[in-house]
Amino acid sequence: MEKDNRLKELVHYICYKCQEPNKLGAVKLNKILWFADKITYKQTGKSISGSQYRKLQFGPVPVLIKSILDDLESENKLLIEKHEYYGSYKTKFIALENPKESIFSGEELALVDCLISEICDDHTAESISNLSHDMVWEAGCMGEEIPLTAVLITDEAILNEKDIAWANDVIDRLKEGVAA
Repeated sequence: MEKDNRLKELVHYICYKCQEPNKLGAVKLNKILWFADKITYKQTGKSISGSQYRKLQFGPVPVLIKSILDDLESENKLLIEKHEYYGSYKTKFIALENPKESIFSGEELALVDCLISEICDDHTAESISNLSHDMVWEAGCMGEEIPLTAVLITDEAILNEKDIAWANDVIDRLKEGVAA
């Protein structure tokens, strides 16, 4: 299946699983996609959706999200409503039919379900946006593509005693003027 089809089916799945449309707006949808792809890329070297992302004001956003949402709406799979919300607009997504879950593995769906629950129930759009403004997002220019490989720079190394001893030995030799 093409990457944009995986993204389309994943968007449909997320909108379907979040049964309370007031809890899932555009910002939260984009963050569920970002964190799902970020986590699976770090674990497997592949993303769930196959999407490319861009740095936008509220965090990473799939490049094709607008056309994907337009397609889902024109295919009558999704109803998209915009409502005024504290002087701005909030988008609501209502799934009109069941998504194609079979294209995703059980592990992928379990991760997405967990993210849906955590992001929709435990975060505001602002709080989840703030979490997505990490060193990967900060490194890019507004509107610039964020390569998914960049998420690998956020891994912290786990040092053991042997690593620390080696580093201390190098430092000691450098202090003595001996090349490491």
